[in-house]
Amino acid sequence: MSLEIPRSHNPSERLVKPGWIKAKAPGSPEYLETKDIVRGLRLHTVCEEAHCPNIGECWTHHTATFLIMGDLCTRRCHFCAVKKGDAETLVALDPHEPNRVGSAVKELGLQHAVITSVDRDDVADGGAAHYAATVGAIHAQAPSCKIELLIPDMQGHVEDVRTIVSAGINILNHNLETVPRLYKKVRPYAGYIRSLSVLRWGKEIDPSIMTKSGIMLGIGEERDEVLALMDDLRDAGVDIMTIGQYLRPSAKQLPIRAWVTPEEFKDYEEQGLRRGFKFVESGPLVRSSYHAWKHSLPVATTSNASSHETPAA
Repeated sequence: MSLEIPRSHNPSERLVKPGWIKAKAPGSPEYLETKDIVRGLRLHTVCEEAHCPNIGECWTHHTATFLIMGDLCTRRCHFCAVKKGDAETLVALDPHEPNRVGSAVKELGLQHAVITSVDRDDVADGGAAHYAATVGAIHAQAPSCKIELLIPDMQGHVEDVRTIVSAGINILNHNLETVPRLYKKVRPYAGYIRSLSVLRWGKEIDPSIMTKSGIMLGIGEERDEVLALMDDLRDAGVDIMTIGQYLRPSAKQLPIRAWVTPEEFKDYEEQGLRRGFKFVESGPLVRSSYHAWKHSLPVATTSNASSHETPAA
């Protein structure tokens, strides 16, 4: 059973995390090397901007999720710590950024690169051409590297999704984040059906790519709602699903409503595999790009389809 947090809980109080929420502390030589490369090329990562708990483990393995199009987002999602931008603070996209990402992928020796972005609703195509240019730069500088893109909803414009998919990628990722009932609370400027459509379009545009989506648990969803969401993703042809615990980045974001147990995450993994997902990554510290290199493997089984254990400290 989830450890429920009483509805009267004061959001300003610090919650005591259960024992299974334990991440690797950053600071290894490999971590510092990754940090130096990212800093040297003046790049942003979602690892830092979103306060990901796995940064110590992932950067130690020279794995980072690059955040393109700046570090200011035009959306106001209530779970996210990425800084918000407006007409006065947003700047034009950097045309040299794609090549710097390609250089970072080459220097890190990545075999699987994950690229995501802030939402840039102020840009005519939502940044689709910038994504395509970044993919092209990676192909040019690290031709053997597989490419996974975690994209925004592109405001529901199918042609922008087509521009991204046609650039030549292996995995198209777009997160639903939560169940439909909680959208106004969690993602007030997004739409559940719109996000499902992005995933469906990706598969229709290029049936050879794998599609992927993720959700957070512990913000008020019910089990039957999660299972219904799984069915919706499978109906949209989605191949890969990630499921993790919502961790409140700061007092400015939504409070945690429940701590979901490792046993429950294992149950969701099994439920997803029964529904036909090729891969389910389900666990307390799982994030969309956690162990992403495994998700493009051609065959997934119950034994390798998820790493529901938390990273070693």
